Amino acid sequence: MMRRWIRLWLDGTSEAVRTIRRNPLRSALAACAVAAAVATTAIVQTGLDGVAAAARDASARAFGTDTFVLARVAAGTLSRRELAVKSQRNPNITRSDVRFLGRVADGRVRYAATAQRTADAIAGGRKFENATINGTQASLGAIRDIDVDAGRFFTEDEEVRGAQVLVAGTQIVEQLFPGLDPIGRSIRIGGRAFTVIGVQTRQGTAGGVSLDRYIWMPITAFERAFGAPASLQVFARAPAGSAAVGGAEDRAIVSMRARRHLRPGADNTFDLITPEASRSFVTALTERVGLAGPPISLMALIAAIVVVANTTLVSVTQRTHEIGIRRALGASRGNVLIETLAESSIIALVGGGIGIALGGGLLTIAAHALSLDLSLRWPVALGSLAAAGLSGTAAGWYPARRAASIDIVTALRAD
Repeated sequence: MMRRWIRLWLDGTSEAVRTIRRNPLRSALAACAVAAAVATTAIVQTGLDGVAAAARDASARAFGTDTFVLARVAAGTLSRRELAVKSQRNPNITRSDVRFLGRVADGRVRYAATAQRTADAIAGGRKFENATINGTQASLGAIRDIDVDAGRFFTEDEEVRGAQVLVAGTQIVEQLFPGLDPIGRSIRIGGRAFTVIGVQTRQGTAGGVSLDRYIWMPITAFERAFGAPASLQVFARAPAGSAAVGGAEDRAIVSMRARRHLRPGADNTFDLITPEASRSFVTALTERVGLAGPPISLMALIAAIVVVANTTLVSVTQRTHEIGIRRALGASRGNVLIETLAESSIIALVGGGIGIALGGGLLTIAAHALSLDLSLRWPVALGSLAAAGLSGTAAGWYPARRAASIDIVTALRAD
């Protein structure tokens, strides 16, 4: 029985190949429809995965790995009413609060006070408008993932002295010093001249905001240029090599509550933002975007099925007389059914292979243009090829049943 079925499939496939060769243009057009559908499926799936991965990486760069933040109010997930209540209840976080946190840290937490605002950065006759200026402490370099591609981050001594030095993002130095080495050059911010001592590694974007337009300077120099900020954000992290991330967060909360003299059971008068909160937001966002992938791929495959089914029906109609002769010579309905299914499946698989090659090429071009990881992975390629094969089988089912049910006498009379 098994040998009989194998023989049927081999004979059917051989006949299907001959039919395709006799009608190359018609078969090629159907294969192109499948190729377009498979390329769409591969590009959409890979593109969404690449964007999701880039968003997670950008979120980690923007927030820091295993880093949490103490802030007066974390407005991102609050309703208007909650925001109003917290804005009225929570006092500002000041430098004295940060000094207290450092004194009671007991080596379990590292802190870095940070203030932020926007300002123009000027070098010679060039201006970078609305750069994001961050005044912070030298300890931030050990807390945040601030990679410096050239030069260095500022030191604790420079922070204490209020040295007018800065680390700039790549977008800023490329605009202010095109084709030049920016290290040692001067940028005017807030009416003061700052020396570039470092250039941050290219960071990309997070939430649609470029991370390469950031400037980092000692908080003391920031206060001289812009005045003391009303409230600070405090980046914090367990010391390097420590696995006690949760313990560091608990220590920070207890320390702040002690600083604010809060009674047991009283609400915190500050907010703590964890990396999980940032990552969960990015994950939820990418999952929503990812929901668009399956419908797009499904619509493309349905369009391909319609084209292949129509092509196979035309083939059956044109071969009616031939099918009648083969039936009269002893071919069974099963032979005709398998031949027709094989024809549509081969067209779909060839189109699927072309679509994977096309999608891979387009993704490579897009990866270079967008600086994203958009490599076509084998599970996506195999899944797309399998979808093409199933689409071919689905497309050929009705034409195959129709071919198998043709009456021999009627078929022999057909022109």
